[in-house]
Amino acid sequence: MEDDTGERSSFVIGLIENRAKEVGVAAFDLRSASLHLSQYIETSSSYQNTKTLLQFYEPMAIIVPPNKLAADGMVGVSQLADGFCSSTRKVIMNRGCFDDTRGAVLVKGLAAKEPSALGLDSYYKQYYLCLAAAAATIKWIEAEKGVVVINHSLLVTFNGSFDHMNIDATSVQNLEIIEPMHSSLLGTNSKKRSLFHMLKTTRTIGGTRLLRANLLQPLKDIETINTRLDCLDELMSNEQLFFGLSQALRKFPKETDRVLCHFCFKPKRVTNEVLASNNGRRNQIMISSIILLKTALDALPLLSQVLKEAKSCLLGNVYKSICENEKYTSIRNRIGEVIDEDVLHTRVPFVARTQQCFAFKAGVDGLLDMARRSFCDTSEAVHDLANKYREDFRLPNLKIPFNNRKGFYFSIPQKDIQGKLPSKFIQVMKHGNNVHCSSLELASLNARNKSAAKECWLRTAFCLEALMDAIREDVSVLTVLSEVLCLLDMMVNSFAHTISTKPVDRYTRPNFTCDGPLAIDSGRHPILESINNEFIPNGIFLSEASNMAIVMGPNMSGKSTYLQQVCLTVILAQIGCYIPARFATLRVVDRIFTRMGTMDCLESNSSTFMTEMKETAFIMQNVSSRSLIVMDELGRATSSSDGFAIAWSCCEQLLALKAYSIFATHMENLSELATMYPNVKILHFDVDVRNNRMDFKFLLKDGLRHVPHYGLMLAGVAGLPSSVVETAKKITSRIKEKEMKRMEVNYRQYQDLQLTYQVAQRLMCLKFSDQDEDSLREALQDLKESYLSGKHKDN
Repeated sequence: MEDDTGERSSFVIGLIENRAKEVGVAAFDLRSASLHLSQYIETSSSYQNTKTLLQFYEPMAIIVPPNKLAADGMVGVSQLADGFCSSTRKVIMNRGCFDDTRGAVLVKGLAAKEPSALGLDSYYKQYYLCLAAAAATIKWIEAEKGVVVINHSLLVTFNGSFDHMNIDATSVQNLEIIEPMHSSLLGTNSKKRSLFHMLKTTRTIGGTRLLRANLLQPLKDIETINTRLDCLDELMSNEQLFFGLSQALRKFPKETDRVLCHFCFKPKRVTNEVLASNNGRRNQIMISSIILLKTALDALPLLSQVLKEAKSCLLGNVYKSICENEKYTSIRNRIGEVIDEDVLHTRVPFVARTQQCFAFKAGVDGLLDMARRSFCDTSEAVHDLANKYREDFRLPNLKIPFNNRKGFYFSIPQKDIQGKLPSKFIQVMKHGNNVHCSSLELASLNARNKSAAKECWLRTAFCLEALMDAIREDVSVLTVLSEVLCLLDMMVNSFAHTISTKPVDRYTRPNFTCDGPLAIDSGRHPILESINNEFIPNGIFLSEASNMAIVMGPNMSGKSTYLQQVCLTVILAQIGCYIPARFATLRVVDRIFTRMGTMDCLESNSSTFMTEMKETAFIMQNVSSRSLIVMDELGRATSSSDGFAIAWSCCEQLLALKAYSIFATHMENLSELATMYPNVKILHFDVDVRNNRMDFKFLLKDGLRHVPHYGLMLAGVAGLPSSVVETAKKITSRIKEKEMKRMEVNYRQYQDLQLTYQVAQRLMCLKFSDQDEDSLREALQDLKESYLSGKHKDN
């Protein structure tokens, strides 16, 4: 099937909903012949979950039913497609096309894996909406493209989005995962300021797409993550394997993933009309696909040789599933029986055209042999004509370039033309330092050559159909090959390459636990450290006993960078890559929520504060016990009293969960939370104040450090009159004095609770420790004494 999408989207998405706020999504990837099905309850009236999926897939077309079936207060998927994806083609299909029974039958027949392996038999009723969306999507693709999907050729995944970490669209933007913020202001050099572009050293389009998909939906399965990390361990410790794989992957065509999916689709009917001249482009693609498949299969022995001694599970499975599978040899032999061994993939237009005409061996088809003889004769006549013109008109540097639109034409350097060109030359055009032209004789030969080439393609296409039908019998193994090559491209050319370009031990392997802490020692921002070599590392430690960190510090001290750094490190770890830190142990995160700097949203008629509240509401409605929440300056866009009240109440709500939260704020009053809630940790960024100026250290330290009047210092630097600044200092000193008295009262009131909680934390640690009995007794005695001494001080 023709696919000229390049790096543009190749997804077609079917969307359907019911009145119970459930949404079914079927995402069909035309490039890799895969179908991703998701069904979930939409928890947001503005369809945040669905918007996240749409941003992930970037569809070229969205298929929706005509009438709205959304719950009251929700916009409906049809209106969502109009608003959120206004530039995407929208297709409305009758509700009868959204048939879940037919969808189940189609998926069972088309899936490369057994239906039982997909869980389709057990969960049919659970998946009825996404199966209905699949029925409409496949029906539209087959009608639109004029193809039939081959049985057992599709890679089908269920519940794809929510088997992975979910990162909402706002957080993707805030964390600069795909695109840097304010990229239009920073210019083209800003591309490396996003995590995706930093890692985008993949060699294939399929590998690049897989990298992007992983960054937007990192893994949650610890076993899969560790399998990738084991593979990286081997690649980083075995240079011969790393460079060998790099060289082997270079032998595979960049378009391998796109080409392999062509065998998953078949024209509904192969007739003269289908193979007519206006379908010549399709015929060329078919021939090119066979040549590319042959090139890919020719590269397998080298890949097999490199992987033979690999120890890691991932590379070992690749070797068993690809290199030891005899079906690839069988396909290669079938191609070798009819395709000439000398035919290779090329991008040069005339060479590609010639190779396509001569792809099949002589004697396979008599009419094809006659058409090729005519093609050769006319091509030779063109070159004879050029030689004649060089001699007759004294143009020794006359050349005969070729392109698919014009065919052959003459190119003559301007300096060789004395006066005016002879009248024999027509269609004269100046092109840089050359003149492009033709002649009546050349035009006649072009027409005959083009006709002969078309006849070659026509006869070749008939021969190709038989060959492609034979290959389609084993189409499922081609789907596996495509998937494996994309994964190897990402692991070797992106992850391992990125790590190998850094100084030794700058990137380390993260450890994962089911319910352990989020502990990162000497972590660095993966993007900014590549820009600034003197980046100051900072760590984090959060656990169920201390699940919220409140980070304080003046403006420009590094709070926002730190929040972004923690999230990007977690994302890197959960895609199976090393991280920029000395050490890390992580609990798997199911969702990342961010609430960072905002501005007025003119499209939705929302002020800065309203936008801030909508983002916060989405977090509060969707947060789970295994989420990671980072908030930067919540409540600053309204009155100070209301903003403080909202920030305080949000913190209390999050503290009631087991979710890990990092809260950056200027509101020093929020530090009182630590006096009431023992699971709150106060951190600050170190700043030295000298001569009424601040020296930023960008170093995170425990506890609260009051930097007096840092806002007023910056105001003075900005040029605010000194009299205004002095008056402001007097006012804030009086306010601060009252606050300190109230904080002292709170501290005394909750001191007993703090001590008890600290004892409970220590007891939990001792419970899971592996110390001997004598050491435990000694630790318990020390704990008892410290508790009693604390009580004594309090009294």
